Amino acid sequence: MASGVPAWVARVAQTPKRGGKPPPLRPHRPLVLADHISSRHRTPGEATCVTEMSLMMACWKQNEFNDATCSKEIQAFLDCTSKADAEHKAKLHQESLDQSKTLGAKQINKLLNQFPNITHYY
Repeated sequence: MASGVPAWVARVAQTPKRGGKPPPLRPHRPLVLADHISSRHRTPGEATCVTEMSLMMACWKQNEFNDATCSKEIQAFLDCTSKADAEHKAKLHQESLDQSKTLGAKQINKLLNQFPNITHYY
């Protein structure tokens, strides 16, 4: 047998029933790409602004959910969330510029939609 062929294929091919031919490979599924992939997050995101949110909720509970008395805590929570959103957007922008990373699910689905599988012939 040729080099690079697994040993078990060579052994099966040498059996008298096969006549020196390798066994036929039958795929379990058709050998075509799927039309889309599911979007899975690779790493779970971490919770941000939890302490600010808990302080804000504690203030609301103490002051019978009055926004006027808890304005300082509310503003601290809103500032924290806007800062976290800006960091998240900057991180996504940096990842989109970096071409050494793998493609995301949205990018793969966009490419699969541009080049669909041929399902029928004319």
